[in-house]
Amino acid sequence: MKNYTLLIILSLTLLSCNNQKEESSVDFKNWSKKHLAINTKDSLEYGKSYLSVYSQIYSISEHKTHSLTAMVSIRNTSDTDTIYLLKAEYYDTKGKSVHSYFDKTIFLAPLETTEIIIDEVEKNGETGSNFIFEWKIPKDCPEPLFEGIMNSTKGQQGLSFSTQSKRIK
Repeated sequence: MKNYTLLIILSLTLLSCNNQKEESSVDFKNWSKKHLAINTKDSLEYGKSYLSVYSQIYSISEHKTHSLTAMVSIRNTSDTDTIYLLKAEYYDTKGKSVHSYFDKTIFLAPLETTEIIIDEVEKNGETGSNFIFEWKIPKDCPEPLFEGIMNSTKGQQGLSFSTQSKRIK
């Protein structure tokens, strides 16, 4: 009888587990809903920002690297104005373009954030990868914020750090 009771409890426990795959609430690669044509002769201020991103870091010596997941957070810091992103270009350590993330201007509503994820298994960027962002904002609007959040977990160890962009134009 004990074996049957144990079998029933085990069966109920297994059946109560929900094996549904959790869906992401963020669509990282589909910016088509955010495309917007802007007039080239508008009164928007042009800017360009640089962000360092580390898809790999050195570990123990210069001959061993540790791969990281990198999340690039793109934030509209204005609570009143929409901003426009013209370009997000990812470069490797040697300065070679690895990937362009959208080919048309996209917009971010006030206080909206979008992300770009560089998977931990992606090796193209290496230890000195970086982004160049081109953007336009209304006059007197705060500049967008671009941050890199790099992390990795192996076993019981975790590693995480961040970088912030620098305006270069």
